Amino acid sequence: MLRRSFLAASAIAGGAFVLPGCRGTQYARIVKPGEKEMIGSHQAGQETFRPLVDEAVTKLVARHPQPPMMQQVGYGPEPLPPPKMRVCFVCVENKTSEEIGDFKEQIFECIDTRLLESGTCAPISRRYVEAGLRELRLRPDQLFVPDNMRMFAGLMAQQGQPFDYLLFAKLTSGTTRENKDYQRDYELTLELVDIRSGEQDKQSAMLSKGYHHSRISRAASVGGFF
Repeated sequence: MLRRSFLAASAIAGGAFVLPGCRGTQYARIVKPGEKEMIGSHQAGQETFRPLVDEAVTKLVARHPQPPMMQQVGYGPEPLPPPKMRVCFVCVENKTSEEIGDFKEQIFECIDTRLLESGTCAPISRRYVEAGLRELRLRPDQLFVPDNMRMFAGLMAQQGQPFDYLLFAKLTSGTTRENKDYQRDYELTLELVDIRSGEQDKQSAMLSKGYHHSRISRAASVGGFF
């Protein structure tokens, strides 16, 4: 009798400890502008990809300023707004050691939006690009075959989407280990290819991120301990 009472009391006491923190419970909050955002503890996240995109696109656009055009009017030449670069953004390649999941789509959209916002580029809609590749049954890397390029450029022109440049984005990483801690260097490279001449331009952005096995290790890495 005493043994049964003891077991019953233990079960009730155990339940008291389990109930407040039920397994499977998850909490969320809206992160407002200016509030502290989360940082990926095991791999790259928004804190890595967002600044990479901003820096790489800014560098690329700055390298290709479009000169203004002049038109003749009655009292002399008058400058016109410079023509925009017609860019066909093809794909984002992930060559890092990490699976980036849904960030691949977000990186594509961020680059496309930054190009549009720059005012000097006129990117072709991704829907036209993907439809054209499907129609011709081509992979992005096959566009460097001259016949494939001519067919693709011709199809885009038929759709009212002519372009002058192909754009490819590639994510790479390199890892340096120090005992249980490691540093990973992320690089985003934008490759712009002139379809008429074949000339290319590359602009990159790099960001290094440290991963630590403990809070003490992280504090020591930034001079928190002596």
